[in-house]
Amino acid sequence: MTTSPPPAPELAQLEALYDAHNRQAIGLAYRILGDLGDAEEVVQEVFLSAWRSGHTYDPARGSTHTWILSMVRNRSIDVLRARQRRPTQQMPEGIDPVDSSDVPALAASNVDAEQARVALNSLPPEQKQVIELAYFGGLSHSEIAAQLAAPIGTVKGRIRLGLDRLRVAMGVQQDALSAS
Repeated sequence: MTTSPPPAPELAQLEALYDAHNRQAIGLAYRILGDLGDAEEVVQEVFLSAWRSGHTYDPARGSTHTWILSMVRNRSIDVLRARQRRPTQQMPEGIDPVDSSDVPALAASNVDAEQARVALNSLPPEQKQVIELAYFGGLSHSEIAAQLAAPIGTVKGRIRLGLDRLRVAMGVQQDALSAS
């Protein structure tokens, strides 16, 4: 007996998912990679992957927001590691790089960044530290545990509590899929 593949998600679902999470996704990728072009490429790949493999999403494991941002973080770290493996070439003198900045998008992300900075600074120091190491430093839970000489369960608990506090501080509502 063969089973048919799950139905393909509608394009409207992808658009709704993108509209709900793209700004935070690009902000996270940019924070990790330090390059807007690479960040946009990572986010595009992640949303395409989410659309193609959305049937693998398990609401019991976390919210859609967490799922998307986890994929963005992981893909961004992959890009960072790939950069470290291959050397970059310097641009010849006299050639200015193209300015790919989008002023309205940068202004909006700066407003979000300021709100996030204030929320992050309101966390207890141990929660702020593990979140910074995980999301801005690109470290895994086990790497953080080793660096802080703390049990991995403690690290995971601090991250979860800190993220919950950030969500509340920033007024992010949980959608029906993420309420688990």
